[in-house]
Amino acid sequence: MLRILFFITCILTSFFSWSQTESSVSLLDNRFRVDPTIEQISFVIYRKSPSRSVVLVRPDGKKYYSWEHPETVSWYEENGMDIISIENPMPGPWQAVGKVTPKNNIKLLSNLLLHVDKFPSRLYQDETIKFTARLTQDGNPLVLKDFLDRVRLRVSFIQHVEDEENPELTSEPESTILGTFKDDGQGLDEVSGDGIFTVELPIEVAPGKYRAIITSGNGVFLRAVEQTVLVYPSPITVGFIQSRDETEGHLVTVTGEQGMVLPGSIAATIEQTTPDKRTILTQSSVGPEDFTTEFTITNDQKPGKHTWKGTVYATEGAAKRDLVIQVEESAFSVMEKLDIEQSTKEYQRLQEEKRRALEIERIKRDREEARMTGMLTILVGNLVVIILGLIIWFIIRKLRVRKVSAPEMQLDAPPKQ
Repeated sequence: MLRILFFITCILTSFFSWSQTESSVSLLDNRFRVDPTIEQISFVIYRKSPSRSVVLVRPDGKKYYSWEHPETVSWYEENGMDIISIENPMPGPWQAVGKVTPKNNIKLLSNLLLHVDKFPSRLYQDETIKFTARLTQDGNPLVLKDFLDRVRLRVSFIQHVEDEENPELTSEPESTILGTFKDDGQGLDEVSGDGIFTVELPIEVAPGKYRAIITSGNGVFLRAVEQTVLVYPSPITVGFIQSRDETEGHLVTVTGEQGMVLPGSIAATIEQTTPDKRTILTQSSVGPEDFTTEFTITNDQKPGKHTWKGTVYATEGAAKRDLVIQVEESAFSVMEKLDIEQSTKEYQRLQEEKRRALEIERIKRDREEARMTGMLTILVGNLVVIILGLIIWFIIRKLRVRKVSAPEMQLDAPPKQ
């Protein structure tokens, strides 16, 4: 009788442990068992810090390492923790070989799914949308903080190509990462660690057809969800005219495309930044049946670079969807005011200084030329004197030679007969 009660107790204990959204398994020699019905499982293994990642041993003895494992395994490691996800794990007893913490606890997460929002049928260039993804385990929200803190989701838009297998294609379709987000309670994410990932996603791509791919990153677990989306040109046009009169503000016009946005639904906020980093906000909205609003923003006269950007709120005409359109930052300059009389005097002073500098330079140049001419004259004169001296010396020498030679010739002449 006692054996029967013990057997029933073991069965109930096993049943309740696997029916929980996550299982905390007490290990004997770091061993745990995988149920045959599990198609995907993740292990969160806590190690002593510091220590190397564990070695995972399958029921058939095959070993998985953090640096060597099949494509069906994703492995995230950090100091003190391994998170390992396996697709279609082999049923039976597994073992984690390593410096597992004295608690001997391993979290088993089975059948994880990534659910994402469906994109609207029409997206618009420069709009921003709130996009949400959820992680569930066996249909229930996953709330294991150690796991969620290390999950990073990424949204990428890849240009759609009708025939990707066409050999004439010379390059891969262009991919643009629009956002990465995590379950940290920051930004639009409402609650940290609730399994819901929320991001403010800017549609900063050219109009066209795209494949939107939402993927999990950094090796915690591998999931990808793909949708086809259409991006249309922005239904909002924003114009800016800089005022040339310091008593009047700069003109901003915001216009919604008829048929694309509902009349009376447009509101705008413009944020200016002055050269001294001061921020000025100006807001406006259209009338009940209007598509356009014109308003002025502050004409700050501080010299330098001024910037402005904004956000336009509207409602899509067909789907009645709320739109948030971002106006990219633009810049304009304000020149410092000129005093004509003072500027004329300053100009004349600079011209006079320039004339004087040129005159001084001319005098220096003339003096240098005169000095060089004098030196050349002296050099030539000295050279002429030397040459004349040599000529005179040569002539005198010749004459002396002749006077000495003439008597000697007479003495040597033969006597007359």
